[in-house]
Amino acid sequence: MDKIIVLIGAPGAGKGTQSRLLHERRGLPQISTGEMFREMKTTDTPLAREVQAIMKAGALVPDDVTYRIVEQRTSREDCKNGYVLDGYPRTAVQAEQLEGLARSQGFEIQAIEIDVPSAELMKRLTGRRSCPVCGEIYNIYSKPPKVEDRCDLHPDTELVHRSDDYEESVRTRLQTYDEVTKPLIDYYQKTGRRARVDGTGDLESIYNEIAKLI
Repeated sequence: MDKIIVLIGAPGAGKGTQSRLLHERRGLPQISTGEMFREMKTTDTPLAREVQAIMKAGALVPDDVTYRIVEQRTSREDCKNGYVLDGYPRTAVQAEQLEGLARSQGFEIQAIEIDVPSAELMKRLTGRRSCPVCGEIYNIYSKPPKVEDRCDLHPDTELVHRSDDYEESVRTRLQTYDEVTKPLIDYYQKTGRRARVDGTGDLESIYNEIAKLI
């Protein structure tokens, strides 16, 4: 395959789920920027210490540092036949940096946008509830618990509605995504590497569409 699969999609579009399926079924490592940053918090290397200092200061991690984190992670043996990027690149600048990495690794880039209408994203995100004990995720619209606000596996436990899943916060997150990511989508469109899949179907249908593209 020898490809870098870049999954693009708004919060709630299902990038993480589809990345996991590609890992489980195709053996492609799921490279998540969120996981890499969390790993940096507990790692003792010069790069990790640099990231820790930036985070401690409350600043955003610059593009060049994020690039070095991605470069370091994808240089591992498990990525030698390609990998899936979840959450990177986020901007056109990062996309240009990724071009250099792809060339050095001998990979092609395939960008796939998982497209979900804003109204559906609002339902997915504002309806999300989770169990603080086992982490099970529910949705009051599409996957409600058997008993309202209670975990099926832990009936005595009240489900949690995360602060960033309230409507005002979700609306801000989606607006920010549109503003930041539109140039990224345009970038891959202009270079002829943007594909789009309908993200409103069931998980298997979406996966099958992505699998066809790669």
